[in-house]
Amino acid sequence: MPPEKLAYALARYSRSPDSITQSIEWVRTHDSAKFLESFYFQYGHASIADLGHLAICFEGVSELAATEIEDEQLWDGQARSSRYQDFSHSDVIVPPELAAGEAEIYRSAASKMLAAYKEIQQRAFAFLEQELPRPEEMKPEAYRRNLNARAFDVARYLLPFGIPTGVGQVTSIRTLEKQIRRLKASEFQEVREIGDELAQACGLPPDCLLSECNSARDPVAPTLARHAQPDEYSVRLRADVAEWARHRLPHRPRPSAKCAVDLIQPSDHLADICATLLFPVTNWPYRDLYHLASEWTASTRKELLDVALGPRSRGAELPRHFRSAPYVLDIVMDIGAYRDLHRHRRCQQFRQQYTGLGYEMPELVTKCGATEIFLQALSDADEAIAKLPQPAAQYLLPLAANSRFLFKMDFAELEYIARLRSGVKGHFSYRKIAWKMKQALEQADPILGALIDATPPWVEDPLKR
Repeated sequence: MPPEKLAYALARYSRSPDSITQSIEWVRTHDSAKFLESFYFQYGHASIADLGHLAICFEGVSELAATEIEDEQLWDGQARSSRYQDFSHSDVIVPPELAAGEAEIYRSAASKMLAAYKEIQQRAFAFLEQELPRPEEMKPEAYRRNLNARAFDVARYLLPFGIPTGVGQVTSIRTLEKQIRRLKASEFQEVREIGDELAQACGLPPDCLLSECNSARDPVAPTLARHAQPDEYSVRLRADVAEWARHRLPHRPRPSAKCAVDLIQPSDHLADICATLLFPVTNWPYRDLYHLASEWTASTRKELLDVALGPRSRGAELPRHFRSAPYVLDIVMDIGAYRDLHRHRRCQQFRQQYTGLGYEMPELVTKCGATEIFLQALSDADEAIAKLPQPAAQYLLPLAANSRFLFKMDFAELEYIARLRSGVKGHFSYRKIAWKMKQALEQADPILGALIDATPPWVEDPLKR
């Protein structure tokens, strides 16, 4: 059944003594749009929209846009992996807000990065082939596939954020509505256009049909398509809090930081909310913001909360900044590692503006004799980024670029991420982060830290995937 009709059928099933078969027959002859208009959009019975799901694929979007698409907590999907596919022949997505001259600067720099990506991948593969002979019991195809994956693990550091990718997702109508509203309000023009196209697609019949049937000819979610407007509140919240921070926080230069994990256990709930509100719109580490907010007067804290909640409509859900967790992890890591850790949903995630807090360079780059190629590619990218306007310049950041991210979670999620992502099958960038998460918890709480069965990054099995 189309998602909206399915939601209607299951909602009616919960509200009548009829069997599900009878409810389905009822829905066949009644207008699901009228039901959703009244109960979902007018009366706010949001759980109804959790009952209808649909599959959507986003093709030819940038890696940056894919990150924005996936930034939903109740989300299921996957994107093309930079660990298993060769991107050397890919073009890049040009940010639509760039003028012609700026676009040429962007394309030229991206082309140099992809050329270096290809060269480093080839050198890394040749080095690994020499250092790791094929075991007799391993088939040649599997051996070559594993070495290629390890070589891509190194080369991917030079992929620009504008590299094209694809995302496939399965979500409820409720999550999809939030996603469309959020995408339409993005700072990135490409993402706003994706939000518009996504809403239009919901008002059309599906493109891909497994079988021919009458219901497949129906629009997938026409009522949603009419109601999903840009999330103006999130735009106002960010702008207003950023303006408040400019006037109330002392100026500080952007800190230089290498890959690091700082774990905080906030005991002051209100200071935690204030620090979380300020984190995405500043360059401050969370710990500094939390300590600062802890010393504020009650009136200063209330002033910030009033600024954040001022444009919020009555009855609207509080933003996720207001959700607390026992563990807050301020993580400086490269964008590639973030793309892998970002898929963990049982936590609250925030980011500062993607920027260069330095770069990560894998050890294998030096071992395979590609240091000069790697550093020159980063230098060329930096030079071009300086000539481009924000936020479009962020498309040219390589996945090697470090940025600051905030993850708020409970022990169960911390244990899961540290254990899973530290395994020998993982990419060495997020393996290092996962191990540091365990170490940080061991310092804060030795008993719970000892319960995490994480694998140290120096334990390796390069031919295991």
